[in-house]
Amino acid sequence: MFITFEGIDGSGKSTQIEKLRNRLEEKGAHVDVYRDPGGPVVSEQIRQILLNPDFEIDPVTELLLFSAARSQLMAENVLPGLKEDKVVILDRFFDSTTAYQGYGRESISLQEIHKLNAIASHKRQPDLTIYMKLSLTDAKKRMAKTKDRMELAGDVFFEKVIKGYNELAAREDRFFTVDATESVSKVHDQIWQHINRKYSS
Repeated sequence: MFITFEGIDGSGKSTQIEKLRNRLEEKGAHVDVYRDPGGPVVSEQIRQILLNPDFEIDPVTELLLFSAARSQLMAENVLPGLKEDKVVILDRFFDSTTAYQGYGRESISLQEIHKLNAIASHKRQPDLTIYMKLSLTDAKKRMAKTKDRMELAGDVFFEKVIKGYNELAAREDRFFTVDATESVSKVHDQIWQHINRKYSS
């Protein structure tokens, strides 16, 4: 099973990923967790460039760097793990590219981004995408004071990103949306119940 978590910074993705990983492992599943961008050495190096606030990066260059890091992650970690019947969980995937570089940056057309996403993901879609829905007002209360390059993009940018996520969630059947302002335990229970309903035989 291939599960991705999406949402703006501060939505609680990392906490919920860890709780889901522990729950799945208790049930006997073999689980791999990665962040996107990240994972392989190449992808981690690209991540450092992308998040460095000292760099000014052209929006198209940014888009291509995220995609390059994702392709390496898929080739080196995700696809081999899925072939071994592992549960692979990613903190972000190509929906982040659609929301951030498509809706937020408006780097190229959404149609072109969807094509690039298919290439960078080696044409593998997630089985389930969990969207941690959170308003910008609530997110700003949770964000760290030290911000990376993406987090410095400003309120208008992030409102566009949220709009993108909301439109994706309304359109894509693989999305499961949870209210990220709920308690950690309640959000986890909702995610777990959804997975059991959808995938238990």
